[in-house]
Amino acid sequence: MKAVFYSPNPDGPQLARAIRRLERDVLRMGALVEQSFRLSHQALFSRNLTAAEALPQLDKKIDRFYRQIESDCTAIMTLQATTPQDLRCLSAFMQLVRDLERIGDYAEDLAEIAIKIFPYPPHASLPEIAIMSHHAQAMLATSLVALADLDEAGGRSVKRLDDVVDNAYERLYQTLAFQKDVPGVVEPIVLLALAIRCLERMADHATNIGQRVAYIVTGQRS
Repeated sequence: MKAVFYSPNPDGPQLARAIRRLERDVLRMGALVEQSFRLSHQALFSRNLTAAEALPQLDKKIDRFYRQIESDCTAIMTLQATTPQDLRCLSAFMQLVRDLERIGDYAEDLAEIAIKIFPYPPHASLPEIAIMSHHAQAMLATSLVALADLDEAGGRSVKRLDDVVDNAYERLYQTLAFQKDVPGVVEPIVLLALAIRCLERMADHATNIGQRVAYIVTGQRS
């Protein structure tokens, strides 16, 4: 079933068409960001350098969507037929796509980390970091489903999932920061510390998306 973000003004067919195009573009951008997250996971945990090399081009597509959607939102806001409900939706979209764009940036950062860490033997913490990545990806997927369905409860549920990622970050940071008798260079540990920070921030942005969905539905900020 096609998602409808709100009931368009019956007196503004131009506005209704513009919003429908905007809806499609936001969800398409979300799909690209999910793809970028999956590729970064493959790059880091499956040591798939082909996936890592695909990220910069994909990030350019995400950035183009971001600029286009932001511009379209601004243009739609100038139409005389816009209602307060329309403006609330457009404002949330502009913030939401910024969160998506940042997740895409962090995915590209993870790919760069994967390339730098590739020559080193896999670290013992990698399986736990991979689980953290899966949780963050699940949060993004949940927030995007909530957006497509305009599901307030689904949007708010993402914040609860964030606790799992935050706890994993704290536990892994302690493990990496206080590791003793490190053989050879410390670069792999530094890179993994950066990786878990990226994942923690990606989860935060997914939480923001869920909160913005709830705001679109209710008009209330949590």
